[in-house]
Amino acid sequence: MKLKSALLGAAASLVFAPAAFAERGADGHVNVLYWQAPSLMNPYLSGGTKELEVASPVIEPLARFSPTGEMIPHLAEEIPTLDNGGFAADLKSITWKLKKDVKWNDGSDFTADDVVFTWQYCTHPEGGCAQLSKFHGVEKVEAVDAHTVKVSFAEPKPYPYATFSGPMQPILQKKQFENCLGTAAPTCTEQNFKPIGTGPFKVVDFKTNDVVQYEANPYFREADKPAFATMTIKGGGDPEAAARAVLETGEFDYAWNAMVAPEVLAQMTAAGKGKAVVSFGTLVERIMTNMTNPSSQLPEGERATVKHPHPFMTNPAVRKALSMAIDRELLVEVGYGETGKPTCDFVPAPEAYAANNTSCLKQDIEGANALLEEAGYVKGADGIRAKDGVRLSILYQTSTNAVRQDFQSMIKDWWAEIGVETELKNVAGAVYFGSDPGSPDTLVKFYADVEMYANNFDGTDPAAYLADFTCEKVPGPDTGWQGPNYNRICSEDYDAMINELNRTADPAARQALAKKINNWLTVDNNHIIPLVHRGAVAVHGNSLGGVILNSVDASIWNVKDWHRVK
Repeated sequence: MKLKSALLGAAASLVFAPAAFAERGADGHVNVLYWQAPSLMNPYLSGGTKELEVASPVIEPLARFSPTGEMIPHLAEEIPTLDNGGFAADLKSITWKLKKDVKWNDGSDFTADDVVFTWQYCTHPEGGCAQLSKFHGVEKVEAVDAHTVKVSFAEPKPYPYATFSGPMQPILQKKQFENCLGTAAPTCTEQNFKPIGTGPFKVVDFKTNDVVQYEANPYFREADKPAFATMTIKGGGDPEAAARAVLETGEFDYAWNAMVAPEVLAQMTAAGKGKAVVSFGTLVERIMTNMTNPSSQLPEGERATVKHPHPFMTNPAVRKALSMAIDRELLVEVGYGETGKPTCDFVPAPEAYAANNTSCLKQDIEGANALLEEAGYVKGADGIRAKDGVRLSILYQTSTNAVRQDFQSMIKDWWAEIGVETELKNVAGAVYFGSDPGSPDTLVKFYADVEMYANNFDGTDPAAYLADFTCEKVPGPDTGWQGPNYNRICSEDYDAMINELNRTADPAARQALAKKINNWLTVDNNHIIPLVHRGAVAVHGNSLGGVILNSVDASIWNVKDWHRVK
C-alpha cells in the first residue's frame, strides 16, 4: 500500500476560504437553529450527531475532513503519511506533530499530554465511551515531546487516521477532565456542558435540550477569526419550523438538517430570503432490527439485553421479509426528492467502498408473504401472522419529524400487507438522540423491536463505522447504556471480518472486504434495513457568507470562516 500525501490532501490552501476578516468579532452575532436540541457537549458520552455538531466549534481533533473527504491538518501541523515519514513503514505507528501556537480558551497551552489523556479517557476500563471503536487496535498513545504524539498499534493498521480525526474524536483538556475518568465521566456536569476547547468559539452558557451560548475564543490561533463575536445555537422544534425561521421569517441565520418535504422547501426558498444547500456523503436513513427482547414484561435491567434474545427478530426470514415489503423509490419521492436516493447499502459512499446493491430496490410484497409462509408464520383470522403462539407484532420507533412519521405510516401499511402488526411511536429528537441512561426512550436503549434514524461516518474509510457492530460494542446496564451496537448483534463471523479488515493493507482487498461486511449487515442478513441515501441539507440566510456544507465532518466544520455579507 502506498498512501500519497496528495490523496490525503494536506490541503492548507483550500479554495473555500473567504476574504480575510478585518478583525475578530467584527460581524456581531449569528443565530443558528438545531431542531434536535443537544443534551451535552461531550462526543465521547454521546454518539448523537447533534452533540458532535454543537461541540465542534469548541473542541477540535488533530485533523478534519473537507467536503470531498480530503484530510486537513487542524491541531496537527501536517497529515502523517508514508511519504513524509509520519506513518511508519511497518504500518504499526503514526506520529503526529502538533501546532505550537495553540492555546486552550482558558489561555493555557495545548500539548501532547492532552492528546494522550483523551485516549486514556475514552479507553478507561470502567467507562462507556461512545467512540471506543475509533481506538480499535491502538496499543499505546505516548507524548514523544510537548508537541509530538505517537500512536502505536498492536498490529499493522492500514488506515491509521480513525483516531483523533473528525468531529467524533476531539481532544479534551487534561486539566479539565482528569477527575472524570471511568464511571465518573457522566457525573462531570460542568465539563460535559462547558468543555474548554481550542476552537474558534467558547461556551458561555449551556442549557440542556435547549440552547448553547458561545463567544469568540480570545486565544484562537487565527487572529482575525471568527468574524462573529457571539453565536447562539438554539435547539428544539421541528425541521419545517426551523427552515421557516431562516427562509421566511429571517429570525435565524442558519438551520441544520432541513429534513423537509421537497415541495415545502421549494415554497420556502421562493420567498427569496435564503437558500438550501445539499451535500451527499455517507448519510443513510435506515431501520435497525433489535436482536434482543425489549418487552416491558422483563425486569428493568434485563430488557433489550443479550440475556433475552428477541422472540422473532432473530429469524433471518422475518428481517428479510420486512425489507422486501418496502418501496424505497416511493419513500424518496415522498420524503426527499432530489436530496435522496433509494439504497440497499449501509455504506453508500465513497464509491470505492460502495457495494451498489440493487436487490432491495423493487418492492416484493408477494415474495415477502411467501417467505414468511415458508418460515412457518401463518396468518390468523385478524390477518396477523404467528408461529408457536408468537405474533409478528412490532413496536416501531423513531424521532418526531414529519418525514419520518410519513415513512412510519407508509411502512406500517406495507407490513400489514405481509401480516405484520405495527405500533408506531415517535419521540422528541432531544430525548431520542439523547444520552440519559435513565431514559427509556433513547435509540441506544432501544426499547422497541425496530427503530429508524440516520447517521454516517466521517472521513472516507468505513472501518471504524463497521466495527460498531462487534460483540464488545453492545450497550447495556454494565456499560451505562453506552455503545454503538444498537442492534445487539454478536457474531463470531462478523467480529472475524472486522479483525481481518483492520489487518488488510492492500486498498483493493480492503475495499472488497468492506463491501462484504456491508452485505453481511444488509442484503445477506438484514440486521440493518437501509432506506434512503440522504443528502445533508441545511438552509441559510442570504446575509450569511462562508457556509460550505460538509457531510463527512461536522456540517458547521468551517464556522470560523462564516461572516456577514454586507
